[in-house]
Amino acid sequence: MPSSTLAELSAARLHVVTGKGGVGKTTVAAALALALASTGKRVLLAEVEGRQGLSQTFDVPPLGTDEVRLVSHPSGGELWGLSVDAKAALLEYLQLFYKLGRAGTALEKVGAIDFATTIAPGVRDVLLIGKIYEAAGRPRGGRGGGSKGGALHYDAVVLDAPPTGRAVRFLNVNAGVADVARMGPIKSQADSITRMLHDPRTLVHMVTLLEEMPVQESLDGLRDLEAVGLHIGALVVNQIREPRLTAANLAALDGADDDLDELLRTELTAAGLRPTGPMVKGLVQEGRDHALRLELQDEMAKEIAAAGPPVIELPALADGIEEGGVAVLTDELLAQGVA
Repeated sequence: MPSSTLAELSAARLHVVTGKGGVGKTTVAAALALALASTGKRVLLAEVEGRQGLSQTFDVPPLGTDEVRLVSHPSGGELWGLSVDAKAALLEYLQLFYKLGRAGTALEKVGAIDFATTIAPGVRDVLLIGKIYEAAGRPRGGRGGGSKGGALHYDAVVLDAPPTGRAVRFLNVNAGVADVARMGPIKSQADSITRMLHDPRTLVHMVTLLEEMPVQESLDGLRDLEAVGLHIGALVVNQIREPRLTAANLAALDGADDDLDELLRTELTAAGLRPTGPMVKGLVQEGRDHALRLELQDEMAKEIAAAGPPVIELPALADGIEEGGVAVLTDELLAQGVA
C-alpha cells in the first residue's frame, strides 16, 4: 500500500499514533492534536490504556469517560480529551443494545464486567475503539442529531494507541472477535470499526527513536500494519539530538591519544581551567561516545528514510515536556506541514 504524503496527513480524519514503549508516543500524539487544533479545528485526543498519560502531559486532573476541553486556541480551534475505559464502554454497550439499566450495575458489582473484558480481549478492543468510532462519526449537534451538509462534531480525532507490539491486534478488530462473535451487535460494530480504520482518511503514525531496537520494531510494525490493510501516515523520529561536535572535532577524536591529550590541555588552559589527567580522559571518552552516537543516528536515519512514509523529525527537549515542551513540538509539526 503506498505511503501517505504530508498533504494527506493534514486532511486525515483519524490519526492513530503508535510506537515502541518509551519513544514518546503520548507526547507526540498530544503535540499532533495541538497542531491540528491550532489551525482552527475542533479536535478530540483520546487514550485507551488507562495510564492517564494525557492528563500528565497537559497537567490536568485525570481524564474520565466524558470528553473535557483541554485547550481553547486563539484561532478558534479546540482540543478535547477523553480516556476510554473498557469497563465503562461495556456498560454503555449493554445499556444501548440490551437496556439492562440497574442490572448492568449489578453485573459490575459481582465482577462480571471485569471478567468479560478480560476473557475476551478482542471484544474489549472493539469496545474501546467503538468509543473512538462514535466520536469520529458524531454529527454536529450531538448523538442522534443531524447537521446540514453532514458536518461532524469533531474535525479530527487523534488516538494515542497501544504500543507497536499490540497495535496490530488492537486495530485488526475483526480478527480479534472472529472466534467469539460471528454475528450480532458486536460483529456488526467490529465491521463498522474496520471500515473506519481502513478508510484512507484514517492514518497510522509510527513514532520511533534513532536507536537500533526502536527502529527495527518500527519497521517491522509498519509491515504488519500494512499487511492488515491499514494506511500508514508518517514516521515520526522523536528526540533527535543536535551534534555537539564539529567536523574538526570529530577528526581530532580519530587522532592519536597523545595528540588529543595535548590539544585538550591547551584548549582547557586557554579557557582558564586547570586540566587534570582524569578530566582530559573523561572528555575524550565522552567525545568519542558522542561521535559513535552520531554515527549510529546517521545509520538509523538512512533506514528510516528508505522505509517509504514521509519522515517527521522532532528535537530532543532538554527539559522534557516541562516549560512548554509540547508547544515546541507542536510548532515543529506545523513547520513541517503536518497540519
